[in-house]
Amino acid sequence: MKITDFSIVFAVIFVPLFLLSGFQVRDQQTVQYLEMKYVTALRTAVQDGASVLNTNEKQEWETGYGSSKFFRADKELAVAIFYRSLYANLGIEEDISAQQALDYYIPAIAVVDYDGYYIYADEEFKGKDNETLIKHIWSPKKPYTYSDDSGNLVRFTLDNAVEVYDHHSSNWIQGLQRELKDSTGVPLIAQSELFEQVRRSTIVRTIEDDLANVINRHNEYAAKNGVSYDFTLPSITGEEWNNSINDIGLIAFIQGIPVGKDYINNYALGGGRLVKKPDIYAGSDPVTGIRYFERGNCRSGLIVEETFSSAREATANGYFERSCSP
Repeated sequence: MKITDFSIVFAVIFVPLFLLSGFQVRDQQTVQYLEMKYVTALRTAVQDGASVLNTNEKQEWETGYGSSKFFRADKELAVAIFYRSLYANLGIEEDISAQQALDYYIPAIAVVDYDGYYIYADEEFKGKDNETLIKHIWSPKKPYTYSDDSGNLVRFTLDNAVEVYDHHSSNWIQGLQRELKDSTGVPLIAQSELFEQVRRSTIVRTIEDDLANVINRHNEYAAKNGVSYDFTLPSITGEEWNNSINDIGLIAFIQGIPVGKDYINNYALGGGRLVKKPDIYAGSDPVTGIRYFERGNCRSGLIVEETFSSAREATANGYFERSCSP
């Protein structure tokens, strides 16, 4: 066979393979680009939404009023900002049809509030003409509740504040766990280290179980709109959960959008923490041992043990205010 014949055979056999490989590379690059675009848009939207969770109307709802973690989470504003940011970053802020289509691929949004959580997800209901409608609506606030074998109930918060039902006395009490541990017969309240472990695990498990049920139920609603993807709760690491329950925040999911041969399946978590420079210093007087707090511009030699964002928070933790020396 002549060299020219070999060239012809090579061209016939291998050139189509090179072309196909080139198409696959370009397709993979497109898939990676689209995945990154959706993931980045989701994470940005969650951070934007979470950042307004601490936008309050009244002073008593602002951070520092009793606890550095207590907010009245503005969930409606947070979700509105979330969607606005998401649509803008995907380039569909003016495309109502695209927005409605995207909504089918957002099975749930959760707002982690100080003493409970909300889930924003599809629900089925009847319209004015008795037609069946499906749209995202808010769940009622759901508390972080734990019960033991003796019938005691504990409602946790994102910090040490707690509400307890003592089955033996049939009474509800509330306060800080560290202050109640010697005055209640509820075993969990008496053990600070165990309390913290159970508090965190209860909050995570409660939200996680509810999200799993809501996302699973979303399959029914999505199927009615032609979406055949099997929606399930993604695996969220323990570290991510722990970070998400340190303060009020937002959790959102995008799943099932077909990209190449695969599907987008991602989530994002964002915190609404308002970071404030501590300006209250608390500790013990080295002479008397009395627990005081003083403001940052008034230091008198306390052995500083803790810092707080407000005088109210320091007082709630058992400290007395020490006035500046003349």
